[in-house]
Amino acid sequence: MNLRMKNLLMMVIGAFMYGIAVNWFLLPHEIGDGGVVGLAAIGYYALGIPPDISNIVLNALLLLLGYRLLDKKIIFNSLWAVIWISVFLRLPNFLDYTTDQTIIPATVAGLLMGFGLFLIFNAGGTIAGSTVLGEIGNRYLGMKRGNAMLIFDLAVAIPSGFIIGFENMLLTVVELYTCAMFLNKLRSFFGAKKSVTIITNKTEEVTGALSNTLKQGITLINSTGYYHKQSREMIYLICSDKQVANIFPLISNIDKNAFVVVGDVHSVKGEELPRIL
Repeated sequence: MNLRMKNLLMMVIGAFMYGIAVNWFLLPHEIGDGGVVGLAAIGYYALGIPPDISNIVLNALLLLLGYRLLDKKIIFNSLWAVIWISVFLRLPNFLDYTTDQTIIPATVAGLLMGFGLFLIFNAGGTIAGSTVLGEIGNRYLGMKRGNAMLIFDLAVAIPSGFIIGFENMLLTVVELYTCAMFLNKLRSFFGAKKSVTIITNKTEEVTGALSNTLKQGITLINSTGYYHKQSREMIYLICSDKQVANIFPLISNIDKNAFVVVGDVHSVKGEELPRIL
């Protein structure tokens, strides 16, 4: 199975988890959501409109907006995910789970939706709705997707209290927060990138060792120290958390006095990480 097929399958699995969260945990307890799914839930509670229909129609409008602002591949992947979410929203509720402890379905739904979104995002898609706005916020404003989505989702969730009641509105906020934080944690743990800056007197040796170990692009930046006015090349690269753990002993074995700075990277733009220079 090639990478493209794996990504499409991953989005289907993510859409399934998202649909299960809505059908089995949110709707039976009249808990809302943010973005388009939140509007679809309100339409279902107030007017009896099937959420799968609202989801596909409203997201189609947002994807038209995203078509002008986002990469066309993201738009196609998002359409694929939205279609499958609508399919899974039509599945009957086999679990038939209801409880008076409504914090439980709100939390479980948030975790399932966060994991589903993680799979969809990692495969290069979105679920449209607030995730299109979150993708725009991530790309153009440098915001974390989870945080950007939370802001846009709350704009729908809070007014929903007029339909579902104040208590269920609070549960909706809990679900959204759980989803956003879990999504950020997953992306940070599995896909976090770090920027590493190294100043050393043994630039050639360190660069060669890093290149052989990491098998990716490394940048050399001409720099001048302000105090001593000494010019030297500074090493710069972007890598994963796991790779950072291997970098420090490698550098220390070559130059124990090397100056190393590691920072968090919220987004990386480019076709593939190893080609970023």
